[in-house]
Amino acid sequence: MKKMRIAVWHNLPSGGGKRALWNHVAGLVQRGHHVEAWCPDSADTKFLPLAPLCPEHVLPLEKVSRPGIPKPFGWVADCLEMKALIAAMHEHCRDCAAQMELGGFDVLLANSCARFAAPAIGRFVALPKVVYLGEPNRPLYEAMPELPWAAPAPGAGEATISLGRLLFSTIKLQEKRLQMREEMENARHFDRILVNSFFSRESVLRAYGLEAEVCPLGIDTAAFRPTGEPVENFLMGLGTVHFHKGVDRAIRALALVPAALRPKLVWVGNHAGEIAALSALAKKCGVEFELKVLVPDAELVSLLSRAAALLYTSRLEPFGLAPLEANACGTPVIAVAEGGVRESIVNGENGWLVPDARPETLAAAARKFFESPAAAAELRRRCRETVVTRWGLDAAVDRLETALAAALDARKNNGPV
Repeated sequence: MKKMRIAVWHNLPSGGGKRALWNHVAGLVQRGHHVEAWCPDSADTKFLPLAPLCPEHVLPLEKVSRPGIPKPFGWVADCLEMKALIAAMHEHCRDCAAQMELGGFDVLLANSCARFAAPAIGRFVALPKVVYLGEPNRPLYEAMPELPWAAPAPGAGEATISLGRLLFSTIKLQEKRLQMREEMENARHFDRILVNSFFSRESVLRAYGLEAEVCPLGIDTAAFRPTGEPVENFLMGLGTVHFHKGVDRAIRALALVPAALRPKLVWVGNHAGEIAALSALAKKCGVEFELKVLVPDAELVSLLSRAAALLYTSRLEPFGLAPLEANACGTPVIAVAEGGVRESIVNGENGWLVPDARPETLAAAARKFFESPAAAAELRRRCRETVVTRWGLDAAVDRLETALAAALDARKNNGPV
């Protein structure tokens, strides 16, 4: 394949999205492509930094201050702040695009934006443009735990919602409407949208009304591998401590495991947003709960290798690197059969998929690991082989490389795709 000059843009925090980008960039550089990366200073450049792999240009994103408006009119401040953020992001992307233009690049590989999901960089770049989109901005399109667009409930003693209250609530949503409009318009400026799963392709279609192509991720099975340490009596969770990661689901499930069998729950995340409430829930349920934040990869691999299983309770996760990382370390997975995990976990082969997230359903699956050690051992024996065979990193980079080359060829042959 012809070597390409690839410009990369992202605004990613620490976590699975940044790990996926790091793996992609490392693979493309290893294959001889010239890669340079751009990001705003709001991105996390310390977690799996790109700078050791390729030149990385960190351009400032103007800091936006919330206007000082009296509290009853806070919705006005929300709108003005969002408009200012959009303007600042556009200015940042114009600066990035100007630098890219001077670099003689063949193609743009954009990644997600922490604030807008679909990034604005595609508006300002004339190159063939591909975006690898982890997911749409889910709180705008999903109940997490409630949809923002629902009308407010009637107040005490009201049989119906008054016109005034309804109008006020609608105006308050203007900030989110601006954010949604920006995200959807950003997505339309790319020649190709790549996503990590068939579930994500459907999510993009539902949210934006746009087609996307499935380009599954891969796992670095050299980095994630069994350490040989003995298996211990704990189940592990992995992901940001937030509603959509389902930590509450895991705690409530383990509360129903008999005390004599009940394992400890060790949760590793890059952010501890709801830790107080979840610690209180664990105490109430009699579940031993330990949170570890931003652990080094060596410790993460050790924990995954020693865990009896990964308890994967995320709500509608678009892909989920964590289950395959656990599998690569020789650890099977208990997962709720929803979202992208249905495409990576094969029931009885590298884990157990449960049909629903009721605590009793998850608890029954967790008990099997301790009541049926032979079945658990068989899963441990097979799960790494599944990842090596089906989810290797080289194959993932192959898929991305092919998509970038196709976008470049399509532009050369036919104009914008």
